[in-house]
Amino acid sequence: MELKDWLTTFRAMHERAKAGTLTPKEMADYKAGRDDLARALLAAQRATLKAGEVPRRTIRASKALQVDLEMGAEKVRGLTLDISAGGFGMLVAKRPTVSEGKYVLRLPGGDALAGRFKLAEAKQQPGNTRVSFAFTDLSPTDAERLETIVFDTVLSQLAH
Repeated sequence: MELKDWLTTFRAMHERAKAGTLTPKEMADYKAGRDDLARALLAAQRATLKAGEVPRRTIRASKALQVDLEMGAEKVRGLTLDISAGGFGMLVAKRPTVSEGKYVLRLPGGDALAGRFKLAEAKQQPGNTRVSFAFTDLSPTDAERLETIVFDTVLSQLAH
């Protein structure tokens, strides 16, 4: 099957998965397809999986979502640069002075996701710092919600 045909089939499965109309067998095939697409995109991003990591939980998508951070006494509001079921990246004015905190992430459709994060990485750039935060208490249900948003984003970007 050609990539274009596979993506068309996968997009239809993705929409049916969001609607909750897949059979258990179709859901298993859909999750396997998400892993296949995620592996291809991780290779394109030159990212590697650590032992035990699931590709669909690791893949990042460029997505601007409003996020409010509480890092000790400091509060920051900004936009994500990318998201995954594992965490998110964003630009901040200065490197955080604490390594843990709370977040509220505004999801498409008006929902919000709140929880705790830990600082995964901070890279100083001219005029700002690019930071990556890892979710520390994400439920399986919320991870699935984020995966769906990631794949919505990836599929919309592949359509262009």
